[in-house]
Amino acid sequence: MSDAFTTRVLNVASGSSERVVDLTPDCEAFLREAAAGRDGLLNVFVPHATAGIAIIETGAGSDDDLLAALHTLLPADDRWQHRHGSPGHGRDHVLPAFVPPHATLPVLGGRLELGTWQSVCLVDTNKDNPRRQVRLSFLA
Repeated sequence: MSDAFTTRVLNVASGSSERVVDLTPDCEAFLREAAAGRDGLLNVFVPHATAGIAIIETGAGSDDDLLAALHTLLPADDRWQHRHGSPGHGRDHVLPAFVPPHATLPVLGGRLELGTWQSVCLVDTNKDNPRRQVRLSFLA
């Protein structure tokens, strides 16, 4: 494969509670190597049926607000037809319809072009799966 396309898999310990995990430092470290000062696109993809990727502000309460909103929209109760796993786990399988499992972001001069308060985050409401993989791909 040429250096126009580079990919890496991150192993993320998301734990046994609902979490928003900031992946921005990992994305930036990957781009320092993969982009080497070039323009292109970064694709972030989580190959799991119960997690998503969000571009959101973190650290000021927005990550907790997102989890609260998902609780309101997708309650962890017995209404879901998908019933294996912990109670309410069916909602975790609906999550990617609201928080997609991917994001594609511009890279200029080898740097991720995010807004001032934007972060690249893994959104994981599945308490039954404490480990996730996230694929980072740079296309020049």
